[in-house]
Amino acid sequence: MNSYAIFLLYLLAILGFVAVMLLVNRALGPKPAATATKLEAFECGAEPVDRLNVKAVPVKYYGIAVVFILFELETVFLFMWALGAQPLTGTLLLVFGFFLLLLVLLVLYVWKSGLLEDVRA
Repeated sequence: MNSYAIFLLYLLAILGFVAVMLLVNRALGPKPAATATKLEAFECGAEPVDRLNVKAVPVKYYGIAVVFILFELETVFLFMWALGAQPLTGTLLLVFGFFLLLLVLLVLYVWKSGLLEDVRA
């Protein structure tokens, strides 16, 4: 049997299992009533403090989070590359140089776009 057909069957089996579990949960699971207490915000069992002064997180912080995740992933990839690059050949050094070039371009983009200065306030 073709390896793609095996993968497709495996994927269909997983999706079918998930669908069956969701249907069983919907049919047999509990159906709680939406009361005022149930819909209230939960803060460690205490009464919520200052309900009216809840502010959303500014959008500029999401950009910082995305950049942090990118740098975190690149750091993990650098560690994996350093551990797996045995023996060190010219091709591996070219790949490493390309990866570092992408990292430097990302740093320059973040610096030039002023993403970090926007959050300082």
